[in-house]
Amino acid sequence: MERCVFCRIITGELPSKQLYHDEHLTAFRDIHPVAPTHILIVPNRHIASLNEAAPEDERLLGSMFTLARQLARQEGIADEGYRLIVNTGGHGGQTIYHLHMHLIGGQRMRHPMG
Repeated sequence: MERCVFCRIITGELPSKQLYHDEHLTAFRDIHPVAPTHILIVPNRHIASLNEAAPEDERLLGSMFTLARQLARQEGIADEGYRLIVNTGGHGGQTIYHLHMHLIGGQRMRHPMG
């Protein structure tokens, strides 16, 4: 199976505006931002979606939230607020099947339910 676009970004095969990388997580700017700050946080190990995360991934999933908080502070959006989104499956809006979290902010966000 061909590696997904996020796997290729993580390994450096595809370019990105990387903001963070360690042995577990990578964060980079979304190429189609919906707000002034739009960052993707992805685990380096391929997990197709939240539905495929295992109990042993609990620490990794928590570290995604910790990194989101750190990046929000770094971007200067923590005090005013930001949104974190994890789309899961086709009906949930997931288009790339590699678990990822969107960190979105830098403007007032509309209520997601209308």
